[in-house]
Amino acid sequence: MTTQSEHGFSILAVDDNRNALEIIKRILARSGYEVITCEGVPEAVNILNDQRVDLVITDMKMPKYSGFELVRHVSENFNDTAVIMVTGYPSIEGAVEAIKIGADDFLAKPYTDDELLSVVRRALDRLTAQRAAQSVLELDVSFGIVGNSDPMKKVSKLIAKAATMTANVLISGESGTGKELVARAIHYHSPRSSAAFVPVNCTAIPESLIESELFGHEKGAFTGANATRSGFFEVADGGTLFLDEIGDASQNLQAKLLRVLQNKEIIKVGSSQIIKVDARIVAATNKGLLDLINRKLFREDLYYRIDVIDIPIPPLRERGEDVPLLIQHFAAQLCKEMGREPLSFSDRAMNAMTAYSWPGNVRELENLVQKLIVSVDGNNVDIVDLPGRMRFSIEHQAGLNRSLAAVEHEYIQNVLASVGGNKTQAAKILKIDRKTLREKLKKIASNQQ
Repeated sequence: MTTQSEHGFSILAVDDNRNALEIIKRILARSGYEVITCEGVPEAVNILNDQRVDLVITDMKMPKYSGFELVRHVSENFNDTAVIMVTGYPSIEGAVEAIKIGADDFLAKPYTDDELLSVVRRALDRLTAQRAAQSVLELDVSFGIVGNSDPMKKVSKLIAKAATMTANVLISGESGTGKELVARAIHYHSPRSSAAFVPVNCTAIPESLIESELFGHEKGAFTGANATRSGFFEVADGGTLFLDEIGDASQNLQAKLLRVLQNKEIIKVGSSQIIKVDARIVAATNKGLLDLINRKLFREDLYYRIDVIDIPIPPLRERGEDVPLLIQHFAAQLCKEMGREPLSFSDRAMNAMTAYSWPGNVRELENLVQKLIVSVDGNNVDIVDLPGRMRFSIEHQAGLNRSLAAVEHEYIQNVLASVGGNKTQAAKILKIDRKTLREKLKKIASNQQ
């Protein structure tokens, strides 16, 4: 069984000198580390094969097999294990050579307690950063989070950080930016990945069923309760509860959520038994919660419970360099699903799509690629195949002689087109009310007459 410390790492010390091993073990133990020890390379190799080891601390000079051979073995067979070489003063050049073949650091004898602890922390910090970076690289493959732009690199780093922690997370961003994808990435890269990920749309829970939906109910608790049922929190116990559109939650729902987050316990409707629950909360919103708090529409105490780790998702217009990657990603994925030949895009089409503002964000882009796969004859998309709003956008993107009203007119029309003419959705994207949108549309219509 792997021996792990309260720090969460497994350390193996290798030296043919028992006194040296005892010193290493005693120094690290005082700082909360637990250490496995062995007196030779063959035994160390057996331990590495049998259990996970995060860090190997090996002496350089040992009989039969040296520390160099152990470093090389770890480097070639265990790329997720760090190595520290311990050497005497006359052999510092040898330690440098060890780093060239795979050691992460070296420690010269004689060393102080602080010197040993410092080199151990440094090696483990690098290992943690390496694992986080690897986790980030895997995100786009597993969860459709595609992007090499600086804003998305920041998001990926935050995802990797959140995945290693247990704190609640708030994901903010416009509609269509992929907030649920981010939530799933956090869950499936975390220690909770083997438990349930439970998505809940806060706007879809009827007021009369809030307690039943969240906490569950006993058979016969109310009319229609024909069987005992688990609620969202119980299903997500040990896993993650994703609360989408938390900014639209009613005051009643907010109060119920706060109670569970404070006490970590629920009572089913129709029962008196207290049930302990351990569900990590990942919430998402396309609204400014601080503004809602100022308007007395969102509870401040709930906000501080859910906003421990904040992950803002940039809109697509702020990461235009990711547009070609996303187009290629969705085209390959959807063509495969639909059983058709891969689709290619001309330079003119790709430039037009990259220049477009994408008010509907990634969701709008995916929807358009799907439509093109269905509607385009042949396997190449040219600019004439794109919607008029995109062709208009590319033709006028450099026009600096237009009035502000003309630019606003174009943008409003683009937004409306992206949501199929739905004025409620368009008003939400534009962050204005429907009445203001109607007035702007009347003004546009009168100017066109």
